[in-house]
Amino acid sequence: MASKEEDIQMMLVCKTHLGTRNCDYRMKRYVFRRTVDGIHIINLGKTWEKLMVAARIIVAVENPMDIIVASQRPYGSRAVLKFSQYTGAHAMAGRWMPGTLTNQITQKYLEPRLLIVTDPRTDAQAIKEASYASIPVVALCDTDSPLEHVDVAVPANNKGKESIALLYWLLAREVQYLRGTLPRSDPWDVMVDSFFWRDPEELDRQDEAEREELKWAPKEEWTGTTPAAAGDNWDEVPPAQDGTWEAGPGVADDWSAPAGQAAATNW
Repeated sequence: MASKEEDIQMMLVCKTHLGTRNCDYRMKRYVFRRTVDGIHIINLGKTWEKLMVAARIIVAVENPMDIIVASQRPYGSRAVLKFSQYTGAHAMAGRWMPGTLTNQITQKYLEPRLLIVTDPRTDAQAIKEASYASIPVVALCDTDSPLEHVDVAVPANNKGKESIALLYWLLAREVQYLRGTLPRSDPWDVMVDSFFWRDPEELDRQDEAEREELKWAPKEEWTGTTPAAAGDNWDEVPPAQDGTWEAGPGVADDWSAPAGQAAATNW
């Protein structure tokens, strides 16, 4: 049970317990209380239990590619891709192509055994098609999410990028525990940060700021106190003989003298 307490503490940090001001009548069973501001607080104990149920459903599917993980919400796109990387599921981040589960003529027609969605409202098209094809649906549901055609609802905040990333991270870790690929006694070495959605514009701004810092960073000034290397002491070089260039740079010609009076040298 220590892992359950640690997971719930992580959920609190990622604000998984924060719902919305509205509450669907079917989600009331998952609401712990309501704040003074009118925001519903989700019972994280039930969230953790539903995550464990969802993980057992995922493990029951023999072929991981028969599981579709969909997210039209941008905050869940990176988490969906990472989840599929560690569990072997089929990720569909971004726009859902209508007819994926119902139109056999299309090249991208799929017949999965399980559908996992990030938000029942934004992924309504996927849930509707799954209901036509009799495919079970696991969904991350907020307090105001519609539960039509949702078989397993995981009550959680599905609007924050940290919350979505943590839920998929916990789900992927539990799936690996149940499959036996990861021993339950060892902690998972993958950080939750890798599941976080990162704004491309924000990354560009960070790179630009780093370049500006490097550009305006104070450079080391040359003080002229560099020790002379061996052979760099020009006073020790013997004077040139016969004025040839092969000799050392001892005696230099007087370039200011007229052309007629210049010393004759062996060019």
